[in-house]
Amino acid sequence: MASTLPRLPIFEAIKTHDGQSTAVVHSLSGRSFTYGELVNDVAAAKDKLQRNTNGKSAHGERIAFLVENGYDYVVTLLSILAAHAIAVPLSPTFPAQELRYILDQSESLMLLSSEKFQSQADEVLKEGLETKPINYKPEKIMTGKTDDHVSLEDPESDKGGMMLYTSGTTNRPKGVLLPQDVLTAQSMSLLKAWEYSSKDILLHVLPLHHIHGTVNALLTPLFAGSRIEFQFPFNATAVWERLVAPFLPNPDPSKQPITFLTVVPTIYTCLIASHPTLSSELQTATKTALHPSNMRLNISGSAALPTPVKSAWTELSGGNVLLERYGMTEVGMALSCGLDFHNRIDGSVGWPLPLVQARLVDTETGAVILEGQEIDKETGRERQGEIQLRGPTIFREYWRNPTATLKEFTNDEDGRGKWFKTGDVAVRRPITNTEVQDHQNGRIDSQDWVRGPAYFIFGRRSADIIKTGGEKVSALEIERELLSLPQVSECAVVGLPSEAWGQKVAVVVVLSELGKTAGRKGGEWGALDMRRALKERLANYKIPQELKTVASIPRNAMGKINKKQLVIQIWGEPLEQNGRVDGQSNGAVVIPNGSV
Repeated sequence: MASTLPRLPIFEAIKTHDGQSTAVVHSLSGRSFTYGELVNDVAAAKDKLQRNTNGKSAHGERIAFLVENGYDYVVTLLSILAAHAIAVPLSPTFPAQELRYILDQSESLMLLSSEKFQSQADEVLKEGLETKPINYKPEKIMTGKTDDHVSLEDPESDKGGMMLYTSGTTNRPKGVLLPQDVLTAQSMSLLKAWEYSSKDILLHVLPLHHIHGTVNALLTPLFAGSRIEFQFPFNATAVWERLVAPFLPNPDPSKQPITFLTVVPTIYTCLIASHPTLSSELQTATKTALHPSNMRLNISGSAALPTPVKSAWTELSGGNVLLERYGMTEVGMALSCGLDFHNRIDGSVGWPLPLVQARLVDTETGAVILEGQEIDKETGRERQGEIQLRGPTIFREYWRNPTATLKEFTNDEDGRGKWFKTGDVAVRRPITNTEVQDHQNGRIDSQDWVRGPAYFIFGRRSADIIKTGGEKVSALEIERELLSLPQVSECAVVGLPSEAWGQKVAVVVVLSELGKTAGRKGGEWGALDMRRALKERLANYKIPQELKTVASIPRNAMGKINKKQLVIQIWGEPLEQNGRVDGQSNGAVVIPNGSV
């Protein structure tokens, strides 16, 4: 029997890989599937999908799906792309009302659900929808298909792609349309920057309705022919056991070393915290498993990375340094530190990635900050600017929301395309380390995109830049200093309305075990203790005027905090910024200092 797939870059790549090499592994069960089986199963799933659209062409139609992380998810996503449709991944953790909103807003032709989520899909479709999606329930794939011959044919349409929804922290979630060519460009950018290869084995513990889990840890490794091993949801003990499996005295021959790990800071925090609970045998093996000679690349993203976590991981791994990068739903990855350890600068998200153009636009004057103009000549202070981006990796539009799309792009000034306004504020600083200089001077044949001043993110313009007494303060800078204190486990710095100062700096803190008894007379560490601890670290106007302790700070699946909701929850009043009520916007997945 013969089947076809469109000659798109992703399918050309997958079909070129060794058909006998492993593509996907389900870590707990050990079930694995080869690239040859993947090609066959995607072609078959594409044909079945098209037969279940009630006679309507799938080209350009939105196909929403609820499928667990694993081989079925990979086949589902690729089959939708193969049908020239727009894949709309849904999170099974979302309440029914939110899923209905996405189905209606996207006007999805179909809700595809795996066996595991069929009852949830039935509940979502039962009532409350304005649209009428087809309820499609494909069978679970237990063994890969090998009896087919799949050929590539010219694409019949250019309407396919993926649509992810923003966090909806300032208004209703927006559908971010990422056409197939944008997904390809994002993957090509990361392939060059992070040098994925067919030798890489990624441990995938991330949710798949976010750009991080889908582009960074799924599509790009598939382009490279890497092996993706799914272990979701995250469990610290299970992750440790998998990481060390090849390095135990009696290793499991089916478990090869994990070479590539990309997760959010909270996962690294959990792994570090749980490490002392492991047996001595496992603890010994972890240093070998995490050592740079075995784990080629460990990346942190989607939320700010506390410096103590980065340092603890380096110590635990015998010298491996976490790579920080910045991105968001609308742009994929945009900035990144380099592969060389010398180019992983503390507090920085590095440089524009290949294919990405980046600039800073002064938040006060609106002028573009050119290289060499990072310092204000009159005040001697760093100029803060909004990060703006353009290039083939940038999303096309917010789905059926032309007003929002128009608002987030600047006018085309040079005929080379509009710039996307990220809403994130940063500064650029020259990097003097010798290794970067060597790259820039051409003495090392390495990553040619690692050049120029590096970016340091100060946070969301709408939530992390606090204007107090005429000074602009970065909430993320203060959070980094607080997190370096042993009394603080977690924190979120916000700006509260103030008649005297415009805004005043405040902080919500989760105390560590030490912090619970580190205050006066063995009581809780408090505001006065905080001020004393920060006095030598921060200028006085940056030190929080208010401190509230809580048992936990709510975060979403990618480790982000909705500061707008947090302020209302703690103080009962909205967060005000620039004369308007606001919060984190655009669903940005803000990382090291605030990137995706």
